[in-house]
Amino acid sequence: MKHPRFAHTFEVVSELPEPLRPLRKLALNFRWTWRPEVQALFERADGRLWELSGHNPVELLSALPAARVQELAEDSSFVEALHSGAHELDEYLSSETWFDRAHPGRREETLIAYFCAEFGVSESLPIYSGGLGVLAGDHLKAASDLGVPLVGVGLLYARGYFRQRLTPDGWQHEDYPQYDFYRLPLELMVGPDQAPIRIEIENEHEDRPIVCQIWKAQIGRVPLLLLDSNVLENAPGDQGITDTLYGGDQETRLRQEMILGVGGIRALRALGYNPAVCHMNEGHSAFLAVERLRQLMKESGCEYSAARVAASAGNVFTTHTPVAAGFDAFPVDLTRRHAARMAQAAGLSFESLLAMGRGPSSGEDEPFNMALLAIDNAGYVNGVSKLHAEVARGMFQHLWPGFIEGELPVSAVTNGIHTATWTGARFAELFESRLGPAWRESPADAESWSGIESIPDEEIWRARCEQREELVNFVRRRLAKNRAGIAEWKAADLDAVLDPKALTVGFARRFATYKRANLMLSDRERLKRLLFDSARPLQIVLAGKSHPRDDAGKGMIQQLIGFIRDERAQSRMVFLEDYDMEVARALVHGVDVWLNNPRRPLEASGTSGMKVVPNGGLNCSILDGWWDEAYRSGLGWAFGEHRDYSDAGYQDWLDAMALYDVLEKEVLPKFYGRGPDGVPGEWVAMIKRSIGELAPAFSAERMVREYVDHGYEPAWNRFARFTEHGFAAAESAVEWRERVRAAWDKVKVVRVHDTADKRNVVGFELSIRAEVELGAIDPGEVAVQAIVGEVGANRELRTTRVVELSHVRHSGTCHEFEARVRCESVGHGGYTVRVIPRHPDVGVPKNLTLATWE
Repeated sequence: MKHPRFAHTFEVVSELPEPLRPLRKLALNFRWTWRPEVQALFERADGRLWELSGHNPVELLSALPAARVQELAEDSSFVEALHSGAHELDEYLSSETWFDRAHPGRREETLIAYFCAEFGVSESLPIYSGGLGVLAGDHLKAASDLGVPLVGVGLLYARGYFRQRLTPDGWQHEDYPQYDFYRLPLELMVGPDQAPIRIEIENEHEDRPIVCQIWKAQIGRVPLLLLDSNVLENAPGDQGITDTLYGGDQETRLRQEMILGVGGIRALRALGYNPAVCHMNEGHSAFLAVERLRQLMKESGCEYSAARVAASAGNVFTTHTPVAAGFDAFPVDLTRRHAARMAQAAGLSFESLLAMGRGPSSGEDEPFNMALLAIDNAGYVNGVSKLHAEVARGMFQHLWPGFIEGELPVSAVTNGIHTATWTGARFAELFESRLGPAWRESPADAESWSGIESIPDEEIWRARCEQREELVNFVRRRLAKNRAGIAEWKAADLDAVLDPKALTVGFARRFATYKRANLMLSDRERLKRLLFDSARPLQIVLAGKSHPRDDAGKGMIQQLIGFIRDERAQSRMVFLEDYDMEVARALVHGVDVWLNNPRRPLEASGTSGMKVVPNGGLNCSILDGWWDEAYRSGLGWAFGEHRDYSDAGYQDWLDAMALYDVLEKEVLPKFYGRGPDGVPGEWVAMIKRSIGELAPAFSAERMVREYVDHGYEPAWNRFARFTEHGFAAAESAVEWRERVRAAWDKVKVVRVHDTADKRNVVGFELSIRAEVELGAIDPGEVAVQAIVGEVGANRELRTTRVVELSHVRHSGTCHEFEARVRCESVGHGGYTVRVIPRHPDVGVPKNLTLATWE
């Protein structure tokens, strides 16, 4: 045999001399990813090994030659810098935080568990595929800086996400390297006996649960727990469940999601964590709701309905998906085979579990939808931009019949970026010298950026030019390793790739078809004129991966590389292979303009464009995702329309023509419009406005604060209220809900009348009276509302507002309600009346969808 399997295992580590011991502590806390001075220490130890290791400090330390280790131990300046870095980390971990000041005394009782299928913390921990994972990594980093008591939960993929390899004709192939977890910045969780801590998840086989061990990555103050099924206790097929991110078939995905949700909750408890709030970042972890329910019932002895009210109240769900087809949905038979035993362990019938993950009017073959499972078991639901929340409410409207789309319980918390992680060295130095440390310590506060306008234009422009030149050098080094898409390479050709002084546009993202990476190729001759203009050249740097099963996305990559090759455009246009966080940093640091042209409204948020902001880059984008709410004249450019056409081909043509126009008529003239000092004044003015207004508004610190204020704090308060005093409030809420539901068929709007004439002068006050039959329901248990708005061509109400009617009198079970409404706008107005239930502990329509309309 070539490689026999081991029967016994042990770990071998290199021992650092006493002066260098803090290196290991720094290496095992990913805070180094946003501390340039610590990264500089690793690079100083051995720059070549630092690059070869993929910026993995554990790999670097294990590979340092003994002679170099001794040199460093005797280098007083290195040792001094090392101990300074270690001391600074200790101070950071022990200092008072924003959370301590904003929520004094709440730290111990308000632990938040943040679940996600992927985390992009660093390229040295390759368990991410793209935007969702990088956002999750930034969330943990911002939570650490703010001191939010949060723990991350994910999966540790033995082969990660694929590495991209391109053939000479530009077709994508996928490689899946095998990672050695002992050589990553991770710690295996062990018990007092030093044996790995194991957790078990129910399987389709009664006698063979899935066993997982737990690894920990430390992200500043925040631990990230990662589950790994590759243990000998598992059958060979089960060992590979956590093999690849988003790999395998539907069965593998379902089993991964059971490990993430159910196993994640059990891992938390096995390590002594008892979260009050669980945040499901996308639906992949929604099975956690079932496990929380099981644990609450087992530990409290309370019955199912009250336990479910309490458990759901403590759950938060964030959706990142703008189309229903993007949610994970599994066939009923597959779900039954793998999840029925898990449901049984929680005291649920499989039919009850199935109902949680399907719509209210599902057919027998309706698949089990993880997003619906999450929504049904969450007290707070949000999209990731204002526009995306609107789209999500439209997608989920069928869950809350009888309610207006705009009032459905899907809020918006727009994404943000961890500023210190994504700001390049030149701008970081400039901010430090001109703004002080506030820009990185309090990036969400507008005051931290208030001095941006006073920075001399030439200093902003110098930093911009230096980071652009660094990008060009990075591209040349990267292409030297792999030259896909460029024919007949010679060593000298590298020096002709890109111009450090030319306007540089970046386009990098997942190559899904709706992101339209090939939109720029719509008029190839026009694009060539822009690229090869001798006076005002444009150059473009591209990168991105297509899903392994998305041939249409792979075709877009091939089209772009074919254009570069056929037009011999390598001096002005390059495609960087194997997009990862290292490539992303180089791009957002170096480009002048970030291009984004999805088919509106299919970009839920997007964060890449946010990352160029603190690097002096400007955005040029379709009005979609975050840019739809961020864009204002003078901050960058928007092209295309708010209107969306049903003919996708026509939409693409219109947007492409608008893109060429904005580049030719606005972007290029401003960039090359230099003053006597060689500085483009108008361009730098836009950079300053962009940084001053957008950097604080789209920081991850602002995002996490919003989650704390609008999601986490209400959730932990609800959870505490429902679980105290033997679940009394939860049981009362359940009893009320069932009583009202049983009596609701007697609720009727008997008669409505008002004081309006056919024609009324603007500003008049309208009196509305409604007689409502309530049966056994008390008037204090309902809200009678007038939905007032403009009347459209089909008698529909638009731009509506809700006006509450007050109870004025009753006769038996018939009650009269009244309100006065001032009409301030000219046009055809109207209203209609409805009755909905009301209770302080029952969300309407979140937990009760009853509504009676006149």
